[in-house]
Amino acid sequence: MDEKELLTYYKQTGDLNTLGTLYSPYMSLLYGVCYKYLQDEEHSQDAVMQIFEELIVKLRGHEVENFKSWLYVYARNYCLMQLRKGKKITNVDIEDNLYESEQQLNQSDEEDWTEGDFKKLETCLGTLNSEQETCVRLFYLEQKCYRDIAEITGFDLNKVKSFIQNGKRNLKICMEKK
Repeated sequence: MDEKELLTYYKQTGDLNTLGTLYSPYMSLLYGVCYKYLQDEEHSQDAVMQIFEELIVKLRGHEVENFKSWLYVYARNYCLMQLRKGKKITNVDIEDNLYESEQQLNQSDEEDWTEGDFKKLETCLGTLNSEQETCVRLFYLEQKCYRDIAEITGFDLNKVKSFIQNGKRNLKICMEKK
């Protein structure tokens, strides 16, 4: 079975062996993602296991087109939430979460945000069209998934994805100009 078939079968049956088959090839990748954010071996190992436990419920309710990409974003957001809970989040993590695509997460650790940078971010968010602004705020600042955003806004799921992608691009352009 390919990933799509495994996902479909898991959604229908809730079979944990199927979820394990789907998840296991990505465990080392997820460990690396978690370690990048958490900077602790034990916490990263725990995060990989906790993410699996959360997927038991999450995957049955979400439409997932590309499992690897979705899992990467889920793991990144999980780690960011753990850092926020521990009040250890840095400005670099915020910038990473707002701008970089999932495949390009190489940024400088020495970059610090000032109060002016946050004001500039808020100003640039205001320059987006209303659909993009709403979707970007819900996705990045409130950590909502595509499906939840579609339900909240009434937008088509593909429109939500488009608004977020275009909004992120426009936000980055605006921030670089100011």
